[in-house]
Amino acid sequence: MGKGSDRTFRSLRGLEKTASTSRVLNLAALSARNADNPEHEKNPFFVASSLNGAVIVRHRLRDQERESFDRIRYTATKLIIPFERSDLGLGGRSLFVSERGWLDAFEELRGEAPDFARDVAVLEAIDELPSLDPFLLREHMKRRGFDISPSHFEISAPDLAKMQRFVGTEIAKLIELAYRDAEGQEGNITRLVEALLSARTDDRLEPLRLTLRLEKENYKEGIFAWKGFLYYKWVLNTLWANLRDVFSELGRVRVIGPIDTETAAELEALKNRLRQKMERQVKSVMNHLGVYDEVFSQLTVEGNALAFRDFLLKSPEMFLSLGDGCGLVSHIATYWRYQFPRGRPLAANVIQLVDTLQDFELSLGADTHESQAA
Repeated sequence: MGKGSDRTFRSLRGLEKTASTSRVLNLAALSARNADNPEHEKNPFFVASSLNGAVIVRHRLRDQERESFDRIRYTATKLIIPFERSDLGLGGRSLFVSERGWLDAFEELRGEAPDFARDVAVLEAIDELPSLDPFLLREHMKRRGFDISPSHFEISAPDLAKMQRFVGTEIAKLIELAYRDAEGQEGNITRLVEALLSARTDDRLEPLRLTLRLEKENYKEGIFAWKGFLYYKWVLNTLWANLRDVFSELGRVRVIGPIDTETAAELEALKNRLRQKMERQVKSVMNHLGVYDEVFSQLTVEGNALAFRDFLLKSPEMFLSLGDGCGLVSHIATYWRYQFPRGRPLAANVIQLVDTLQDFELSLGADTHESQAA
């Protein structure tokens, strides 16, 4: 794969110093950032050292790429081994997890390192997730039994504290309901939220399990799905200001240098399409969260624990869709701010601007009527 042959590399060049997003796990940047951290190397993501400089992308498949899989997929996990870790724009070798023949290609990519099966299992575990958000990724890998240094999951302590406060507010009514007969527990929301967000089973959550009527074999899966919905609600809550900025600045961004009339018209059409697709994506995410909020309200207001339990146990498809949607809007909001930092001129040359907007549009996929027409 050569330089410029894949749009992925053009969009990833901006991540060389920013590590990861909900769509990208940049192990190369994490490795550079933790060069003096012995714990990072002691418990790496992969056994094969060549893989610990990889970039892993949650990639929306193009039509021709879908033909490489035995089942219908719209997103896939892409593993990229850069030719040069410090310059992703130079390209590299890549594969999709679970595409036909991927195990042979993966064995060749990783080299002669031992424990092939363990590295395969890591990638398959990553492929199970709807996005690469660090909190969910960390929890999921722990649940799958992989001992990986926390330095690979860059959710900052302040962000984790904010999430804990948000979750505490969200589930306060449920904690009051679950712990009304447990002396002193109802007032200790902070510790209960910490126990809930931990990847470990905690005895303090037993009244919560009983309230939700989750049998022990379904407890981990149900609680993990619940944490995912809470996490995505928190992510969106923190993203609203940036998303509003994108909608506002999209119409005001200025082109630096000359631009002909035809190109200007095409750029405006691209902006309009992107705005419409973003609005539909945000609406879809909000609809999913609206279903969650309705069922959670049935639990806390009406005491209908069975409805909430059944929702959690039957929600994988919605959880995947919600994760993809949140990942897309999060990527757009954060990458836009990276390209156009606050306090700097809201301007770009036409090639840079079109490239950024086309990447966003491609990530959001085809409109329904476009797909039907095709």
